[in-house]
Amino acid sequence: MFSSKPLVIVLLGPTASGKTDLAIDLAKYFKLSIHNIDSRQIYKEMNIGTAKPTEEQQIQVKHYLLDILFPDKNLNVKQFQEIAMNSINNEIKENKYPFLVGGSGLYMNSIINGFITPGVPPQVQFRKQLLKLGQTNCWNLLKLCDPQVINSINSSDQTRTIRALEVFYATGRTITSQQSKRPPDWKILELGLDREDLKVRISTRTQYMFNNGIIEETSQLIKKYGSDLPLLKTIGYQDAKLVLEKNLSIEKAVANTTKKTINFAKRQRTWFRNKNKPVWLNSKNPLKDAIIKIESAIC
Repeated sequence: MFSSKPLVIVLLGPTASGKTDLAIDLAKYFKLSIHNIDSRQIYKEMNIGTAKPTEEQQIQVKHYLLDILFPDKNLNVKQFQEIAMNSINNEIKENKYPFLVGGSGLYMNSIINGFITPGVPPQVQFRKQLLKLGQTNCWNLLKLCDPQVINSINSSDQTRTIRALEVFYATGRTITSQQSKRPPDWKILELGLDREDLKVRISTRTQYMFNNGIIEETSQLIKKYGSDLPLLKTIGYQDAKLVLEKNLSIEKAVANTTKKTINFAKRQRTWFRNKNKPVWLNSKNPLKDAIIKIESAIC
């Protein structure tokens, strides 16, 4: 049945599953632009460690929502949501099909499911105090403040734990009580990409990063923004920093980053299977499968 709703195409999946390459191929085939939905690729000067699309790929296909701000600036989910919605709606007004690509589940769902979150700005000093307390203490504190939060935040998720405590500290109200849902009036085709050999792909990509500049990139970030830059806690950069401080060998850094990335990918898989309902693509020929599904949705 014909739908008057604008079509928005979504490609999601765990890190290193090949989303970027597949997205480039699909964008070229259907003459689409790509809207980046990645919580780290929005930062300038963080290219290698975030596996950002290369300059050549960005020349081949127009990308939105990359390099929005410098690493010493903060952008919360609500702020990103507003910027992304403006970008997406501009394409819809031009009668184009917005193509959203990324592995950041919270950022993606804030857009396609219309989650509305509190616009509390970062409480810098409070965050420092929480980091000193450690994740276990912060998690126990959060459970006292907001018992319902255990249904939406993993006990090991330091970033979201601190954010929830920050919102409670700033407003006196729990983050769950301030969240609501207002889905956009779109027809959404949600495609999922996963790989049986994901661990091998993660290992290969991690080795490539350490062979091709993540240590040098980390060094430049430290020189420009200082060693206390919060984004240096990101997987990959954290171990590259330890190499620069001569507290870790490159071999050990590669092993540590690989292990952390595999664990992160597991959490992403769980998130997408529990909170999203993508049509999972055939992993042996995802391009052909995706083309068929997109053509069917367009018709």
